[in-house]
Amino acid sequence: MVKAVVGANWGDEGKGKITDMLAKESDIIIRFQGGANAGHTIVNNYGKFALHTLPSGVFYSHTTNIIGNGVALNIPILIEEIRSVTGRGVPAPRILVSDRAQIVMPYHILLDQYEEERLGGRSFGSTKSGIAPFYSDKYAKIGFQVSELFDEQLLRKKVADVCEIKNVLFAHLYRKPLIDAAELLTVLHEYRDMIAPYVCDVSAYLDKAVREGKNILLEGQLGTLKDPDHGIYPMVTSSSTLAAYGAIGAGIAPYEIRQVITVCKAYSSAVGAGAFVSEIFGEQADELRRRGGDGGEFGATTGRPRRMGWFDCVASRYGCRLQGTTDVAFTVLDVLGYLDEIPVCVGYEIDGEVTTEFPVTTRLEHARPVLQSLPGWKTDIRGIRNYEELPENCRRYVEFIEAQIGYPITMVSNGPGREDIIYRTSTLA
Repeated sequence: MVKAVVGANWGDEGKGKITDMLAKESDIIIRFQGGANAGHTIVNNYGKFALHTLPSGVFYSHTTNIIGNGVALNIPILIEEIRSVTGRGVPAPRILVSDRAQIVMPYHILLDQYEEERLGGRSFGSTKSGIAPFYSDKYAKIGFQVSELFDEQLLRKKVADVCEIKNVLFAHLYRKPLIDAAELLTVLHEYRDMIAPYVCDVSAYLDKAVREGKNILLEGQLGTLKDPDHGIYPMVTSSSTLAAYGAIGAGIAPYEIRQVITVCKAYSSAVGAGAFVSEIFGEQADELRRRGGDGGEFGATTGRPRRMGWFDCVASRYGCRLQGTTDVAFTVLDVLGYLDEIPVCVGYEIDGEVTTEFPVTTRLEHARPVLQSLPGWKTDIRGIRNYEELPENCRRYVEFIEAQIGYPITMVSNGPGREDIIYRTSTLA
């Protein structure tokens, strides 16, 4: 059976924990899109980890962990991540990398940095990881596939051709030093040697696994609202964040994805620029940020303070719909235990009219939140494993959110650890 774990919102929903938890029952875990520009925070028996490229199943010895063809593969970061995990006592994970995955090149990272610098106040808030230039080259058909590292004649010609193109930008748009083709070729030889032990025809491997009835878990990065087609364009990422893309980014048939677990936070957070209707500011935001997550709400990759807000029913309903949600995992519920009342965004007021439908970005910029407050439960809920044992106001909050978004909340996370999870039967028919 194939399952997907994806995000409903801007990312940072707690997908890493849910994937780590579900990996226990999985044979194969696949990263199918994105790159090292975002991370998953995982807390387990080995400690606290921020993963950027590695699938979240690497902490289990029985799993195979795959970097799919849809991933923006930064080879040195992947290798360093493997070393950092095994260096803390985690057994060496079994890792496969698609021979069709494309490589984040050193000049992609430079181009990302230079473009943000050129844009100044109009920048996109990029993590400067090279992701947008990488995907631009992929679809311009001048990217480098992993398989091409092993064809020396092709590699030499392609390096020369690409340097000719890129150096026009470096010289005339950014006025920066040019790329040296010989130096770049040497770097790619180093990349080849690093990645060689892991390269595999992943699509063929997965076809066999599906036929054998293996349990396969697709792991997404970021969330619906960062999707380039359906998100808050242009303040989005450069690859599809939807479960549907899991079939493409892993190389399996779309009808094989039988369960889509969409992760929602009990409040909202985001890293980077873009519309965020339920955002809060000042001391109210600072306190939620300090209490949030495990050690506070800061980007797993950038360390930047996350923007904070109340739960957004409009964005989350939309996010779940686009993902094709079968189950919602509701995370960090325990964080809200300090509040007397908990505001929830139930609609958007745009130009004097209230809507519960998520609009296009041009209208979203004019939206104001319509808030409804629910009573808090004012107690610590960590350690509770039975849904009926949660405080009544806590259960009312979960059930209110479920009714508003219209998708079944079947998992409630009330702490950072693997065991901090409550399974429930949805109230939805």
